[in-house]
Amino acid sequence: MKSTQSRLLLLLLIFIILPYFLSVFLIYIYTKNSVEQHELENSREQIQESSVELEQYFDEMINLPYILYRDPDLFRIFNNEADDTAYLENSLENYYLMRNEIRQVRLYMDQGKESFAVYNGMVSARKSKPDFLQQGSIKKLYHSNAKYMIEPPHPIENYNKAAIVPQSDNTMVMTFHHKIVDVLTNDFLGILTTDIELDAYGQITNNLIQENEETVLLVDENEDVIYANDQALIGTSLPSDIQQQMKAEDSTGDDIILTRTLSGPLHQWKLMKITPSEILFQEVRETAYTNILVGIGVGMLGVVMISMIAYKITHPIKRLSQKVSTIEGGDVDIPFDDSRQDEIGYLEKHMKDMMDRINLHIDREYKLEIENKENQFRALKSQVNPHFLFNALQSIGAVALRSKAPNVYQLVTSLSKMMRYSMQANEWVLVRDEVNYIESYLMLQKERFRNNVNYSINLNETILNITIPSMILQPLVENFFKHSYEEGFYEAQLAIRGEVKGGALHLYVENDGASLTDEELQSLRNNMYTAPYEGAYSAQHIGLKNIHDRLVLNYGKSAGLKVYTNHGQGFLVKLSIPLKSGRAP
Repeated sequence: MKSTQSRLLLLLLIFIILPYFLSVFLIYIYTKNSVEQHELENSREQIQESSVELEQYFDEMINLPYILYRDPDLFRIFNNEADDTAYLENSLENYYLMRNEIRQVRLYMDQGKESFAVYNGMVSARKSKPDFLQQGSIKKLYHSNAKYMIEPPHPIENYNKAAIVPQSDNTMVMTFHHKIVDVLTNDFLGILTTDIELDAYGQITNNLIQENEETVLLVDENEDVIYANDQALIGTSLPSDIQQQMKAEDSTGDDIILTRTLSGPLHQWKLMKITPSEILFQEVRETAYTNILVGIGVGMLGVVMISMIAYKITHPIKRLSQKVSTIEGGDVDIPFDDSRQDEIGYLEKHMKDMMDRINLHIDREYKLEIENKENQFRALKSQVNPHFLFNALQSIGAVALRSKAPNVYQLVTSLSKMMRYSMQANEWVLVRDEVNYIESYLMLQKERFRNNVNYSINLNETILNITIPSMILQPLVENFFKHSYEEGFYEAQLAIRGEVKGGALHLYVENDGASLTDEELQSLRNNMYTAPYEGAYSAQHIGLKNIHDRLVLNYGKSAGLKVYTNHGQGFLVKLSIPLKSGRAP
């Protein structure tokens, strides 16, 4: 590859070698100190501007909860003068959506010792928190006169141990705890906790970085690192070597540290910029060289050099710049010429690859959005109030008892147990609870098929006490009746068994009735293991695919569902669940 840099060096050696060295010697001596001072002053001005932006941003975040004080209905709920859970949840959702950087919100109400949590726009069920005020940071805020407290960055916590927060979410967040009090009586009502992502104020801090080797730190009054462009330092104490350099009277080391103490809500916090001296001096030398080149009167030699540069280098760069401007205007179908064998061709090739990846990502996101809308539509069509159905079944059971129909009462009771269990969808349950649910389902099927149902469940106590996602076994039992009994295999045997092996729970659901051909089995596997955003997949056997996708989502790629045909003599489903990972509480 022909280097553009080598071409420029050749031109410099031929046309301006003699005036260049003479100018370097004379001008560099006089400009070095002044340019260095100029660079340092620019850095100080940038730190001052970023400090003002940080103070304004944190002032906005600290004052954000005061918006809730404008809602008298909400404070009547806080004071136990009204009980409107829906209104409270709606208020929390609106507060969560006020800022994009808010990751999670928790509201603790002292009146009932309960808390709510909002994650990803969804509100968890209220949880009893009798010992909430005994937690470290909360206890400190509660017994102080402060109205709020800022916790240093830490991995996000699942406050209410709700299933809506994935265990895989280890996002670093900063936490604001706000004490909520009655405006008139100053009585303590609760605490509002807000977790925000670090990107918002991190972007303000990163504006100070001009070179990759520079370091920017935001440190609180306890010398804990609130933010740093080096992610490993976030949430830790300020390194001792930096503390020693800050205490030194002069900057004689290899690094130049500029520090500004913040005020307002960030009282005694420090914004620091650490620049290696060689980087700063390199910029000074480049500025001096630029001044030298401007001062050199090369006459016709300069004209020749500029003409050659414009012809050989500037023109392709301008064309590349025009392509970038076209992309910024929204046209992403721009042809790139990657046939050149220099740096420009290298850039064109990589920009072409980058645009191909961006277009592929846009196409995937579009398909995913369509699928999400379809799922929302299906959820709306199937929405039923389970509490109403449960109460109705209880009423029917009471009528059956009064009518001396114990068999009807037993069947209604089994169905009501299933309805109660279905209310726990997308929650974590014991294997024992899942088995109880299946047995209720089997009781109904035995009545349907006149007790002609053959099944066995062989699970030991250890397995029965393991926590799993709900509703992952029942769909497999339902498939047994759909593909065996309803297709004429009345003598088919259903077997459910399990074992703990290799650090994982393995559950087996097997029948010796209906089976699949090799082609049908391969088609089923392809359908199950197709990601939602990677092409189309069949709606047939959607239950098996949903179980597989849920296991992978909760436990990672080591979990999942596998299917076999027992050499054409039935059907076997194996579920693998790691015991030391996943989102279970």
